[in-house]
Amino acid sequence: MAFSIDLSGRVALVTGASSGLGAQFARTLARAGAGVVLASRRVDKLKELRARIEGEGGDAHVVELDVTSTDSIAAAVAHAETEMGSIDILVNNSGVSTTQRLQEVREDDFDFIFNTNVRGAFFVAQEVGKRMLARAKGAAPGSYTGGRIINIASVAGLRVLPQIGVYCMSKAAVVQMTRAMATEWGRYGINVNAICPGYIDTEINHHHWETEQGRKLVQMLPRKRVGQPQDLDALLVMLASDQSHFINGAIISADDGFGV
Repeated sequence: MAFSIDLSGRVALVTGASSGLGAQFARTLARAGAGVVLASRRVDKLKELRARIEGEGGDAHVVELDVTSTDSIAAAVAHAETEMGSIDILVNNSGVSTTQRLQEVREDDFDFIFNTNVRGAFFVAQEVGKRMLARAKGAAPGSYTGGRIINIASVAGLRVLPQIGVYCMSKAAVVQMTRAMATEWGRYGINVNAICPGYIDTEINHHHWETEQGRKLVQMLPRKRVGQPQDLDALLVMLASDQSHFINGAIISADDGFGV
């Protein structure tokens, strides 16, 4: 028996959608039938992605979003819902990192990472979550009650990796944030889960795997390979769907066994 997931009629907001995993997530959800709101600061890149999605027969809209600004978050979410309707799925993907030893971390380095990865992720989820809660409680209109929030954490939130200690700390906070939101919002049909990707080859880091340091890292991985963005497609679509109704507060590693 064939099994398929159809997200037709759903609206998904993807943050950090201008490149890397965020762009892949957006295209994947659009291919599954969802209307997708593409959000990031790089509007020119979002417009290029929208054209690709529409060229494949999908439905996409662009909103400018700076997750370090609560005003920008509120405006982007309101704009998204005005243009495409109530948000049913949030892929909370925006993230940044630096590479340095802990003793070299300056205050602005720390704030740069935590303002995006923790503070930004929290207030994006809160803004969308409040609207999902209002619909679930009958205080706001919407054809679909409940929702799906998918926080993109990292294997680094579960296992400390060298020279990205502050990033590891920030993603550990996202893991706990996911559990807290799942605990408080699950009773309203809002499922909150986290994906913890391992090393994934994207345009941002592609050159690194050709360097001596990158090749050494690959040799340390369980199956001596890095993942591809599409390796997360099935997991993402499942968590975004109605079929995930019994999955809440899950922290799911997609790291090819690296964290074992």
